[in-house]
Amino acid sequence: RRKAGITEEYTEQSRAKETGQDIIKHLLNKSVYRPNNELCKSSPPQFIVDGATRMDVCQGNLGDCWFLSALASLSMHRSLLKRVVPPGQGFQNGYDGSFYFRFWQYGKWEEVRVDDLLPTQNGQLYYLRSPNRNEFWSCLLEKAYAKLKGGYQALEMGFPHEAMADMTGGVTEVLSVASFSENLPRALQHLLRKGALINCANCQGPLEQKNEQGILFRHAYSLTAVERVSAGPVTLVRLHNPWGGTEWKGRWSDLSGPEWNTVSEDEQRRLGRVSKEDGEFWMSVSDFRRNLEIIELCHMSDSLSQSGTTGRPWHCQMHQGHWVPNLSNPQFFLTLLEEDDDPSDPEKTCSFLVALMQKHIRSSGLRLSIGMNVYQARGPGTPLSPQDLMGLAPVLGLAHVMRRETVLRGALAPGHYVIIPYASLPNQEGRFILRVLTEKGNDASERYLALEHCKSMVVLVDVSFAPSGPQPLLGTTEADSECTTHDSISLALVGFCPTGINMDSSVMQFVGLRYTEPDMTVSYPGFLYLMMKLDSMILRSKYKINLNSIQFN
Repeated sequence: RRKAGITEEYTEQSRAKETGQDIIKHLLNKSVYRPNNELCKSSPPQFIVDGATRMDVCQGNLGDCWFLSALASLSMHRSLLKRVVPPGQGFQNGYDGSFYFRFWQYGKWEEVRVDDLLPTQNGQLYYLRSPNRNEFWSCLLEKAYAKLKGGYQALEMGFPHEAMADMTGGVTEVLSVASFSENLPRALQHLLRKGALINCANCQGPLEQKNEQGILFRHAYSLTAVERVSAGPVTLVRLHNPWGGTEWKGRWSDLSGPEWNTVSEDEQRRLGRVSKEDGEFWMSVSDFRRNLEIIELCHMSDSLSQSGTTGRPWHCQMHQGHWVPNLSNPQFFLTLLEEDDDPSDPEKTCSFLVALMQKHIRSSGLRLSIGMNVYQARGPGTPLSPQDLMGLAPVLGLAHVMRRETVLRGALAPGHYVIIPYASLPNQEGRFILRVLTEKGNDASERYLALEHCKSMVVLVDVSFAPSGPQPLLGTTEADSECTTHDSISLALVGFCPTGINMDSSVMQFVGLRYTEPDMTVSYPGFLYLMMKLDSMILRSKYKINLNSIQFN
């Protein structure tokens, strides 16, 4: 029996209890075949047939509908799908027996290559399959995602927003349907116009049992459209079940809804309504509210959004972070300058999202309970001391929760703020990324230097193990890619003159090669490296040096 969906009871620990014997039993009576005539029957295998669509996603004997519903939503957006499924692949024209896919992992895109061996049982694909027996892009993508996560069994149970983030790099958010205002259709249409991926579920009943109208409990559906029809008039939402069947049987049902008799054939063609059990169906907004309770969103930023979105995408800034035992939590500045263009907002605030994601939880088996607080800053660029934090209440906060990613949605008046992410228990170690999404030209920056910056500076000033005498100018530390603040190289080097350090043009070129970024700017950590390097040379020599063309006085 297929068992999957959105359920809070799922934990990494429950899957970790699976033994090697359980895996062996799971694989009994299965064979592994390449796509060939035995699987394809009448014609040769094809990677994609007539375009990759949401209808190519039919769940097999694996509890990963959370992944498949996200995949069905992704297939609605061609440019996003091409990033995950690179074009130009197939079983012909130099085929070497492998395919490759790309997934977003904590700030970068990783390529995963898989062979074409697929598990089967009784001559049928055992896991994900396409209704077209000759088409294999979707099942090969599922195999690549399983490889990324540690195997097919690692995909048992999960949340659609996790898969949406892995396939888009977007920021995910989990909301209740009840939290939306009365104008739910307008909110959903606004999200779809901005390129958001939307999934939904009913979390009330037994796992993947149906209610009387065909909606499965704890099962993930894709929400792919919101349309208004003239009959009534009434607003409908379109949902997709990754099983490829088991549809809604209430009002506006594809198969038995008499309401469609009042809609013209032209309008039905515009909506793409098909009267068959294919997993896709329409329902009214009022029925949607009564039968679905959780909405999972994946927001696209300006660097990820696809062409054709009519809404203005979010602007995103990303920072890498690390909780270190016995050290205070890192701080990040948030500067809000431009108010939203919303005439209905009497307070003139700035909207933003802050997403906190802990890294490598499936591979490490370690899942922390994480949260964050937002405080009013003392001033621009001024950190909050422990004494400040004792006397301040956060202006916004998000209670800690044991999820891979948690999102804080807020709207504050223009000003300067400090974001402090935390783990619920003291002295826990973990790595995370913090992403700040803003509607307009606002800014977020890190309070502290990255850990690697600090390590390099300790090496520069540590003279206890340093060799005697002057050291070469060109050190061995590398500028960290996480730095975000840059100054012009010419402005930075001009600052050396008042210190009594004179350089000719050739030495400045060496400095440029060593301490600048690819765009010929000097990062703030790079500038500190250079100044500390020169300073340490002076301290170690303790007398006037003439080293090539560098002179100190």
